[in-house]
Amino acid sequence: MIRLYAILATVVLAIGLGAMWLLTRGAGSDDKFAQCRTSQIAGGTAAIGGPFELINPKGETVTDTDVITEPTLIYFGYTFCPDVCPFDMSRNAEAVDLMAERGQSVTPLFISVDPDRDTPEVLGDYAFNLHERMIALTGSPEQVKAASQAYKTYYKAHDKSDEYYLVDHSTFTYLVTPQDGFVEFFDRNASAEQMADQVGCFLEKI
Repeated sequence: MIRLYAILATVVLAIGLGAMWLLTRGAGSDDKFAQCRTSQIAGGTAAIGGPFELINPKGETVTDTDVITEPTLIYFGYTFCPDVCPFDMSRNAEAVDLMAERGQSVTPLFISVDPDRDTPEVLGDYAFNLHERMIALTGSPEQVKAASQAYKTYYKAHDKSDEYYLVDHSTFTYLVTPQDGFVEFFDRNASAEQMADQVGCFLEKI
């Protein structure tokens, strides 16, 4: 059932992104990133992303402009996630390392959708163990909800009376730049190599 919820959430978001493609594909000639896109979002990118205010592992309040200072791969998940998040974040970290070998700098960013358990301290340890450059953020339930809504992500916690409760959530990774905001998304089928190649294409055109 948990898998079913996650799959349905992913399908709903994919349909929404696909609708943007159908509405905007004709504008591709005006899109400087047109040759890099596989999702063909084009002019619809403005509908995804935006300002947020969250808390870093030091307990400091930070905004999107504080943490998105270079091309950034954003993922919404939670540290207690048993399989999906560790795989996706490891893949993202590997992509970041591949790009670093090519002289390209990209920041991996993890935003928790489980603020009750993911305290700043927990996220600090999580980020440290995944990648030396990873930024991990949490916040109040209201702050997390606002960030999630900005990026059109889905999450829903199971019964929290069980201390081992799981959280259903969407699993896209978003490429965001300080200059252009959201420019592309990657699903779980993309390998680290594919992500590095495609992100590299975007970086060459910034």
